[in-house]
Amino acid sequence: MLRYIALFETDEYSDGVGVVFPDIPECVSAGDTYDEALKNAHEILADIIEEKKSNGEEIPTPRTLEQIKAEWKDWAEWQNNYTFTIGYVSYIPDAKPKKYTIMLNSGLVARIDAVCRNRSAFLSKAAEMLLDYKPAEGK
Repeated sequence: MLRYIALFETDEYSDGVGVVFPDIPECVSAGDTYDEALKNAHEILADIIEEKKSNGEEIPTPRTLEQIKAEWKDWAEWQNNYTFTIGYVSYIPDAKPKKYTIMLNSGLVARIDAVCRNRSAFLSKAAEMLLDYKPAEGK
């Protein structure tokens, strides 16, 4: 998993929230709300990293906030001219399924069994929906 610092920009002149990744300059996103901007940021980050991987390009190593403040050429401009919140957006690469042992309420398992035949597929889909996780194409 890679955790990148993202700057979530708001201002009095626009209604939305913009997102910039100092470590990946071409990775820019936005949304009408903070939640939408965060969801879109996860999607664009995954798309850009997957594209870089498929093109054989180097994946930037995430920097700490201290490193960004010291090394990112645009930090002073952002700090002095923009209203923003600092957050983290993670890239979690898709992997092959792996068997896990988990504990669940037996009543919950009975309800799952009543609506599907495959608990693993049901729980995977529910987790994807709840976490706004977008699996890579073809998965």
